[in-house]
Amino acid sequence: MGNAVGRLKRRAEFLRVAASRRKWATPGLILQAAPAEPQAENASVAEIRVGFTCSKKVGNAVARNRAKRRLRAAAREVVALEAQPAHDYVLIGRTETLRRPYALLLQDLRTALKRVGTQPKTDSGEEK
Repeated sequence: MGNAVGRLKRRAEFLRVAASRRKWATPGLILQAAPAEPQAENASVAEIRVGFTCSKKVGNAVARNRAKRRLRAAAREVVALEAQPAHDYVLIGRTETLRRPYALLLQDLRTALKRVGTQPKTDSGEEK
């Protein structure tokens, strides 16, 4: 069973995550991470929030939207199960996001989560 996953939507939220300076680049994506802000009274304490973005370097609007769809699909499979609760993440699409095989894109996301140090610890104290 995974944690609840919400969305980052406002520019200020994306800027706050970027300001934390915790990021990792892989061939298929860039992951930025930051501890979540103090929660509002109606939000879950352990909620993970994810935002998605692509610059115009990725391509036209069709290509950017396709890259973000691929990132959303990868996040659905990986983030809820393997990301640290009470953290915010931004997934940034790259040109390679469009061409990279899906299995490698999932592997890129798992690698990035490990490298930014936000994967939960197992009972024995080791990372997953």
